[in-house]
Formats: sequence, structure tokens, C-alpha cells
Amino acid sequence: MDEPAQHAIPFVFNTPHSGAHYPDSFLAASRLDALALRRSEDAHVDRLFAAVVGLGAPLMRANFPRAYLDVNREPYELDPRMFAGRLPSYANTRSMRVAGGLGTVPRIVADGQEIYRERLPVEEAVRRIETLYKPYHRTLRGLIHRTARTFGRSFLIDCHSMPSSSLGRDESAQADFVLGDRFGTACLPALVDGFESRLRALGYKVVRNKPYAGGFITEHYGEPGLGRHALQIEINRALYMSEQSLALTAGFVTLADHLAEVIAGVAAETVELPSHRIAAE
Repeated sequence: MDEPAQHAIPFVFNTPHSGAHYPDSFLAASRLDALALRRSEDAHVDRLFAAVVGLGAPLMRANFPRAYLDVNREPYELDPRMFAGRLPSYANTRSMRVAGGLGTVPRIVADGQEIYRERLPVEEAVRRIETLYKPYHRTLRGLIHRTARTFGRSFLIDCHSMPSSSLGRDESAQADFVLGDRFGTACLPALVDGFESRLRALGYKVVRNKPYAGGFITEHYGEPGLGRHALQIEINRALYMSEQSLALTAGFVTLADHLAEVIAGVAAETVELPSHRIAAE
């Protein structure tokens, strides 16, 4: 996590899918090569948002990859077909995400290829959740609550990237950004409006909640009634990198500069928003 010298704005930025440290044991257990595994990764998103630290906001990021453990899921959203042994009784084995192979411990990478050569021990799933997932969320929750106590409100920006192919082939359906606020339930409308209007002013195409309305993090931490707001931002990968090699393109610097400009503008606008003083918890 990168902390600013002074936490000056009521924002927390989070990049849960940008991790690129692939454990050797994971690579050995996978039937895929390293580049294929990285198809699930939101490559370089933490670098796109690095300027927020200079603006006075913390930037939290996962170091472990999404294909290894997905913290944008419930803690025990697991597919019993993946594991040798019995899952805990409280595991959610029937969610749509589990059915699609994208649970807390994913079965497939983003393009649908199976990750593992053979079933994993149940103990391995539990170990990843206990040693990585739970500490990650404790830290994120602590940041959000600290921000809310300090400023009277907090704005979590959950930062992601999306394959250009996920938006459909119709050019009219293409978007540069998808802003997800769980259909208006996760944050103040003014926060979404601020991002959308500023991005559009820079020439980007912006849509809301389709096809990404926000995952577990946005839904779980977005509590507007308590002054804690959450917004998911999805960025079209074609804007800043090669989707085949994952190498950065010339568009990266421009996009990073634009994001810093937009965030600084939205942060300035939040000074005018009503405060909601949070009691110590």
C-alpha cells in the first residue's frame, strides 16, 4: 500500500486485480503458461492511478494475482468441483460467479481456460483466504473507517480494467470507462456525476453499470447512509496497453495524466458535498 505524506482528501483508492506476483507453487500447479494466467490480471492499473498518492489519498493494491485469489468476491465463494475434500458448510457454492468459474479461488482465467491440472486440497483454499483475503479486507476496511472518521465521509474508488472484447463488437456499444455504483445504491450520485462529466469533457465515452455494476467490494463497502461511498471504475485496456502482450502503449501516459486531472477535480468538488460525521467504531 502507498500512503501519502498527509491524507488530505476523503478518498481511498484500491486496485484488487493488478497483482503480478505469481507464486512458484501456483505456476507449477497450473496447466497454463504465465502469459495465459495474466489474462485475468488488471495489468498496470495500480500504475495508472499512482498519482493519487501525491494528491493526498492512499492507494491499496493486491500483490498476489487475481487468478490465484480474488478479493472482489465473498470470502468463501468456492466451487466444490475444484477441491479434494469437503468445503466448509458456510461456503457459498451456488453463486453465479462460482458457476462461471470465477469464485474466490478461480477455476478459469478470464478467457475461459481451466487453470489447474488437478483438484486442489481444500486446505489450500482455506490457507489463501485466511492468510491473504482476510488481512486484505481488514486493511481496506480500516482505511475506509479511518477516512470516514477523519473527514466525516469516505469515498472508495475501486479501480479495474476490462478487455475491449467484453463490450461487444458493435462500435456503438464500446466504452472507454464503465462506472459502477450498484445502480445508485453504493454512493452519492454526485460522485458518479463528477467522474462522468469530467471524463466526457476529455473526450472519453462513459457508461454506467453496464456491463459492470460493481462487484463484492463496491457492494460491501458502499454504505451511503453511513457516509461511506464506493464507486467501481472499469477502464478499457485498449486505451493504454496491448491486450495480447500486456505491454504498455503510448496511450498510457496520456491516460494516467487525464485520470490525475479528473480525480483532482472530483476531489475538489467533494469539499462542497455534505459531511456525515462517523462515530468511532
